[in-house]
Amino acid sequence: METSRRVKKVLIVDDTPVIRNLLEDLLNSEGYEVLCAPDGIEALKIIEENEIDLVFCDVHMPRKNGLITLKESRAINPKLLFVMTDSLPDEMAKSAQREGAIACISKPFDLEEIRDSLHRAELIYSKEENVKRAEL
Repeated sequence: METSRRVKKVLIVDDTPVIRNLLEDLLNSEGYEVLCAPDGIEALKIIEENEIDLVFCDVHMPRKNGLITLKESRAINPKLLFVMTDSLPDEMAKSAQREGAIACISKPFDLEEIRDSLHRAELIYSKEENVKRAEL
C-alpha cells in the first residue's frame, strides 16, 4: 500500500448486498479500509462517527436516497467526496453531479470505473494539499 495515499477510508452505500460485497472485496484487496451501509440513514451515522475520505453511494435506495444523503453529508463534512452509482442514469444522477459528486457510474459498472474514481479522488486531495502548501 502506498504511504502517500490520501484516500484511506471508503464508505459503500447501497441497498443491494451483492453490490456492497463486490465493492468491499475490491477495495479491501486494494488496501482501503471499507465501511458499508444499506441506506442513507445508516451512511450519515457512519459519516458522523468516522473520518471518511470517499463515498460510493447508490442513487436509488429506500428510506433515504443517494441525492439526499449527498446533500445532508455536506453539513457533516463539506469536503467529503462522493461517487454516485445507479442502474439507470437519469436526472437524479445529474443532480448529484451538480451537488458535487466527482463521478456517476452506471450499473453494472466496470471495475476500472471504480479504480478511475479512486484515482480522481486521489488527484482532488493532492491538489488541495498543494494549494494549502502554497498558501503557507
